[in-house]
Amino acid sequence: MNESKPGYPPLNAKRAIELAHDTLEIEAAAVLGLRARLDESFARAVALMLQVPGRVVVMGMGKSGHIGRKMAATLASTGTPAMFVHPAEASHGDLGMITASDVLIAISNSGESEELTAILPVLKRQGVPLIAMTGNPASTLGRHAVLVLDTGVEKEACPLNLAPTASTTAQLALGDALAVALLDARGFKAEDFARSHPGGALGRKLLTHVSDVMRQGDDVPKVGPDAGFSVIMREMSAKGLGATAIVDDGDRVLGVFTDGDLRRLLEKGVDVRTGNARQFMHPNPVTIARDALAVEAAELMEERRITSVLVVDPEGRLCGALNSNDLMRAKVI
Repeated sequence: MNESKPGYPPLNAKRAIELAHDTLEIEAAAVLGLRARLDESFARAVALMLQVPGRVVVMGMGKSGHIGRKMAATLASTGTPAMFVHPAEASHGDLGMITASDVLIAISNSGESEELTAILPVLKRQGVPLIAMTGNPASTLGRHAVLVLDTGVEKEACPLNLAPTASTTAQLALGDALAVALLDARGFKAEDFARSHPGGALGRKLLTHVSDVMRQGDDVPKVGPDAGFSVIMREMSAKGLGATAIVDDGDRVLGVFTDGDLRRLLEKGVDVRTGNARQFMHPNPVTIARDALAVEAAELMEERRITSVLVVDPEGRLCGALNSNDLMRAKVI
């Protein structure tokens, strides 16, 4: 535990743990301190961001810039069009990305970041409303803003009281508070979140439909009601679903025959060679609509303790089939 690299003093484990405890306590206190300072300025900031016809542009230098990037990403993924613009790049052309129809959130603990303060007069002439997130409301940034959100902290978690730690935690928490208030005001739902995250697990669950993952056409096993046992087995083996649908001349589903049904017939000593699909099938099988969510198919199979399900149209005609392997390949389950 006390081994160290050459040139470094041995690690004092107790000291390290104490500093970790202190850091968490200081940062927790910084976040809770924001709660007492929230007032109508916060509500007006939410209203301004909600009503702006353009985008929310977030700016910040250094560590505040990293927080700003995360804030813009969180806003964008929860229904508020947003982007991050680096203040230093803004003064070299990127200022053209910001229009009077946007609203700017500028983040600076001191409120005196030169790269930010240098472009404030230009933004003011453009008519871009400015919301300041700063630990110094009386700063240059605070004076230029139409609204100030005070993110001041009593002290940083850094033992030297220098490295941005508690102050950036406070900025991050307040940015999340803005995003949450906005998504609620917009009536943002899980389905909306999924559309912004199609590659994530939630996106797949809420956006993937049965029609997206089901087997179709010749890949769907089906036989007529008079098909003999050998025909049934060839169809099941060829399609690899572990089951086959039994359909009438109009492709309406009459029943299903599965591997489990075969096992049960053999256990009963039934001479399967002399029967047909109508005799062997399980009538009124479990089915699902093609426009149902794939996750609904997964829940249906789990509830009914089956491994495959037939897909039908509103008239009960067979249009597809899927099993648990299909859902796993689509990462729905």
